[in-house]
Amino acid sequence: MRIADIFKEKRPISFEIFPPKGELSMDSFRQTLDALAKLSPDFISVTCSAGGSGGRDRTAALAGIVRREFGIESCAHLTCINSDQATLTEDINRIHENGVENVLALRGDIIPGAHTGTFHHAVELMDKLKGEGLCLGGACYPEGHIECSDPQEDLRHLYEKQQAGAEFFVTQLFFDNACFYKFMDRARQIGITIPVTAGIMPILSKAQIERMIFTCGASLPSAIIRILNRYENDAESLRKAGIDYAAAQIRDLRQNGADGVHIYTMNRPGIATEILKGMQ
Repeated sequence: MRIADIFKEKRPISFEIFPPKGELSMDSFRQTLDALAKLSPDFISVTCSAGGSGGRDRTAALAGIVRREFGIESCAHLTCINSDQATLTEDINRIHENGVENVLALRGDIIPGAHTGTFHHAVELMDKLKGEGLCLGGACYPEGHIECSDPQEDLRHLYEKQQAGAEFFVTQLFFDNACFYKFMDRARQIGITIPVTAGIMPILSKAQIERMIFTCGASLPSAIIRILNRYENDAESLRKAGIDYAAAQIRDLRQNGADGVHIYTMNRPGIATEILKGMQ
């Protein structure tokens, strides 16, 4: 099923997972999927590795497993930063071979010293994917892309993605819903008409927050700063407070008409379970 059609029927709750790496085996990965499937997400997206390299062929295969073995619609991330026409053709063939209908087209992280390919921006990838019969999604940034200092330019890039064929957007994580609402007002004003699902990641540790600030440019509202200050030396209480905060974010987003919510699960179904319980 095309994810664009899911948005026509409901305001979906979806999950992001990443391919197994390190000591995580495929058996463990299937166990993770089995636990997530019990939560009945509307779709699951499968990421690529950093920079889009190293195991990019696994993304489509795993997205196919999500769909075939667990009966959940899937979305394969597809990055362009180190792609040329030949590798893109291979990626598209793998997507079709695995029965995947939905693709999240991304630039991908730039890795210092890594080879870059023909394509440099996600919109170029969307142009090449036109005519492939796929439902295309794209990324958007409520607080602006960390490499773009002009908010209006950032919105223009977003509009270009829509014009290039994007049928839905997934936001970068954010911790302040007010930023999301302001972003949505500006996006609609410039002509963004497709659904935008809000990306939410729970706070689990101070180190994680510091990493997100520098890699994603997400700002910290005062409520988060108070949580970090209060539980700096109490890891379990910080984890619980972070999950409660994410659940409250999602409740507020749904009450205020967000098109959908995409939870960055970090392959930890227990976290997703607690968030969904906290939403009720």
